[in-house]
Amino acid sequence: MDNQDLLERIQSLVEEEHRLRDSSNSEDDTDNRARLAQLEAQLDQCWDLLRQRRAKKHAGENPDDAEPRPVNEVEGYRQ
Repeated sequence: MDNQDLLERIQSLVEEEHRLRDSSNSEDDTDNRARLAQLEAQLDQCWDLLRQRRAKKHAGENPDDAEPRPVNEVEGYRQ
């Protein structure tokens, strides 16, 4: 997956997140919250992978050597 693929994936996840937030109602609120949590975790992983790829390229390394980190690792980062 290259940087453009990652950016497209991020855009797709953000669009789904917005749709869920806009359409949330009390009937499926539990399902929406669970899906939103999944989306947020996937977004964190995608952003982390994109940052890794950019850092490797900047350091003269191969960006394709970057690998997605586990959700529990990227969720624990401080902003």
